[in-house]
Amino acid sequence: MSLGIILVVEDDDAIRRGLADALSYSGYTTHDAADGAAGLELVLSTDADLVLLDIMMPKMDGLEVLAELRKVKPSQPVIFLTARGEEYDRIQGLKLGADDYIVKPFSIDELLARVEAVLRRSPGRPTSRSTVTIAGREIDFERREVVLPGGIRKSFTERECEVLGFLASNAGRAVSREELLQTVWGLDPRGTHTRTVDMTIARLRETLDDEPTNPSVIKTVRGKGYMLASPDENTASGDNK
Repeated sequence: MSLGIILVVEDDDAIRRGLADALSYSGYTTHDAADGAAGLELVLSTDADLVLLDIMMPKMDGLEVLAELRKVKPSQPVIFLTARGEEYDRIQGLKLGADDYIVKPFSIDELLARVEAVLRRSPGRPTSRSTVTIAGREIDFERREVVLPGGIRKSFTERECEVLGFLASNAGRAVSREELLQTVWGLDPRGTHTRTVDMTIARLRETLDDEPTNPSVIKTVRGKGYMLASPDENTASGDNK
């Protein structure tokens, strides 16, 4: 039985074959593409559990592929494969909603650990409720979407939903950036200098139509971190399965 379907979009033949072989050996079903345009077509036509996406590719680079992908599949899990010197591209990828990135060269053990970490995340896992209404926004963790006042629906990426769910499961207290980095991203915050958490919060606020200078949904607690506002009274919600 397959552990999941993973798409490998990488223009280097040796790396692409090596990734596909390692993933197949570990129990995953894989499909691959050798350039960005073919990769986008593959991703849009395949119901995949995860996409491994290189940044520097012919025809379309990984950032372009992700931008187009997000228009159609906003919650598709994606891990970027990046060269060591592509810090700007990594930041852009996280802003576009990539769930993680791996810097080349990397070991197969690291790759599999990152893949497993993304795949085992469940949008409903961090909270005991599948839906919650906060400041008039109805958040559905199972569907990874929010219904804004006025009926407008917007979707979250898997990583964004994981962050939101963790904040929801810790309602009433401020959660530090370090705790989010360790719990959601699985990274050791000691010696780690990154704005990944802040950028994810910024994207969440944008999706939630939360005023960045005076947020009412995800509040900034100075010197402590972030805290989700209390649910609205008489919120209807179901138990997560």
